[in-house]
Amino acid sequence: MSPSYLAQDPTLADFGRDPWWLVLIKILFAFVFAVLATLLGVWFERRVVGYMQVRPGPNQVGPFGLLQTLADGLKLAFKEDILPKAADKVVYFFAPVISVVCAVTALSVMPFGPMVSIFGHRTPLQVTDVPVAVLLVLALSSLAVYGIVLGGWASGSTYPLLGGLRSAAQLVSYEVTLGLSVVAVFMTAGTMSTSGIVAAQGDATQLSFGDFTVPAPGWYGLLLLPSFIMFFIAIVGETNRAPFDLPEAESELVAGFQTEYSSLKFALFMLSEYVAMVTMSAFTVTLFLGGWHAPWPITIWEGANSGWWPMLWFFGKVVALVFVFVWLRGTLPRLRYDQFMRLGWRVLLPINLVWILVLAGLRSIEDWDSQGKLIAVGIPAGILLIATLFWPSRKPKPTQTPQEQVDSRPYGSFPLPPMDLQVPPSPRITRVVAEREPANIAAGSDSREV
Repeated sequence: MSPSYLAQDPTLADFGRDPWWLVLIKILFAFVFAVLATLLGVWFERRVVGYMQVRPGPNQVGPFGLLQTLADGLKLAFKEDILPKAADKVVYFFAPVISVVCAVTALSVMPFGPMVSIFGHRTPLQVTDVPVAVLLVLALSSLAVYGIVLGGWASGSTYPLLGGLRSAAQLVSYEVTLGLSVVAVFMTAGTMSTSGIVAAQGDATQLSFGDFTVPAPGWYGLLLLPSFIMFFIAIVGETNRAPFDLPEAESELVAGFQTEYSSLKFALFMLSEYVAMVTMSAFTVTLFLGGWHAPWPITIWEGANSGWWPMLWFFGKVVALVFVFVWLRGTLPRLRYDQFMRLGWRVLLPINLVWILVLAGLRSIEDWDSQGKLIAVGIPAGILLIATLFWPSRKPKPTQTPQEQVDSRPYGSFPLPPMDLQVPPSPRITRVVAEREPANIAAGSDSREV
């Protein structure tokens, strides 16, 4: 079978024709990939954060400490499984299972590579694909929060309940931004199929400037840069990763929704978190970074996108995005909850709406001539530039003196130290030494005044 025959992008017609054993192999591969991604992801995060903090990280169990996460998993399995008295036993048990199943199932529509030959059968490196595969991933990411919310509620404790409610609020806030970012991809690719979106990014985009045509990269991460940035911020918030790990903030909620969990149930929650991080990284690669297509320097080689090599490029991009997740955790402090909500509703959502409006306008004038495009784009851009230059600036608030700030404080505020740094006498002292009356003790010749 020739490489050019195997290098072609799969279509929806190529799915649903595999024998049952080949489908089982693909499902098993996706599951093993999820488990290995968790084991290696924990090790990778601890090593990278250790390097950032100038310490070695895990390096004792196995070569380079690779078996440390496996040892920790075995240790969790043999720990005592504690069930709180006030817990709802059924919901308490199934909550981590819901999170894991949703995170792993989303990998079934991720394209790992092009058409390949497995034991003589021509098949795509993807479990399955549907015309609305992207919506399926968004639905599964929305359902995964039920595991966190139900786990916090079923624990019968205050801190887990607050962590579950925070996670629900994050989902509502950032799912809107996530969906709007994906709308830009739909408008550009013309399909909701994950394999179709990857195929649309395989060829270079041609940009026309008058009579000149300039080839541009086909990756939507560059063509739709605002959508890519907002999409990545949204998935960091949805996966509860630092600096947006408010549902499990140890400085406020001990461990959040998983405070009352132990043993294998706690391990399942940890598994779901890391699988969700890897799944969302793969989703980002599929939508914005060309999927399994090789980056530019490698594309000089004709066989870069044929055979099994594209799987290597796909995994390399996923690892790079996982590194960004770890990088954010090691560098940025956790946001306050009001700052986090304000970022989603007041910053990302308005910018995303304006960007979708601009993109829709640009798509509607694609068939116009060069002069019409110049007028349609130049006039709004000029108006926006003039409005930006002459927009009235907000007057700064007059600064108050320290005494005015003290006088404007509401009644019942916490006491302040004196402004002149002179500490007044304590109001509890009611006796004055000079007014004390002497006490006489008549006990013989040695009596004295005290």
